[in-house]
Amino acid sequence: MSTFVVFDLEFTTWPGALEQDWSEPGQLREIVQIGALRISTDSAAGAHSVVEEYEALVRPVVNPRLSPFFTGLTGVDQETVDREGVAPADAIGDFLAFCRGQSVLSYGNDMVVLGENVGWARARGEQIKNGFLTTPFLNIRPWLNTIAPTTASANSGRLWEVLGLPKPAAGKEHSALFDCYSIAAAIGHLCAGGAALPEGCL
Repeated sequence: MSTFVVFDLEFTTWPGALEQDWSEPGQLREIVQIGALRISTDSAAGAHSVVEEYEALVRPVVNPRLSPFFTGLTGVDQETVDREGVAPADAIGDFLAFCRGQSVLSYGNDMVVLGENVGWARARGEQIKNGFLTTPFLNIRPWLNTIAPTTASANSGRLWEVLGLPKPAAGKEHSALFDCYSIAAAIGHLCAGGAALPEGCL
C-alpha cells in the first residue's frame, strides 16, 4: 500500500482575469485557499481511499480585499479570510509538510501558482519551511483527459459529474477541498476501470 497527495488551489481573480491570463496591472494569482487529500492505494485491489485532509485559508498580501467575483465563484468571503486566514508563507510551509515528499497531483498547473506564491513570499523576506523543489508535482489533467475525453472541458470540481459518479463530498466546485474530492473520485473511477496512473505518481 502506498500514498499520494491530490491538491487544489483557489486564488485571487477578477472578471476576465482567466481569459487574459491575469495580465492586467496588479492582478496576481495570490493563493486564498489550499485543499489537499492524502490518498492510499492498494495496487493489488486497485482501490483508493482518503486517509487525511488538509485545508487552509490564506490572507492575500498585494490584494487583501477579495473581489466580489472571487467570492461569488468560491463562496469564500472577506470576513472569513480576515478571521481565519494565515500568512502565505505559513500556509505553504504547512502544506509542503503535509505532502511529506510524496507525489503531489493536481488537475492543471496549480504547482506553477504555488511556485509564484513561494517566490513572492521569499521576496518579502519570509521563510517557507519545508522544501518546494524536492516535492514531485505532476499535472494529471492530460492523462485524465486522454483516458476520459468527456472531461476535457470540465474544471476539477465537475469531474465527478461529467463521469456520472456520485457526489464525492459536501460542498461545491471552486472550493479547494471539494475539488480535491472530485479529482480523487475521477482517479479512483478510472483506475478501478483498469487505467494505470502515470509514471511517477506513486
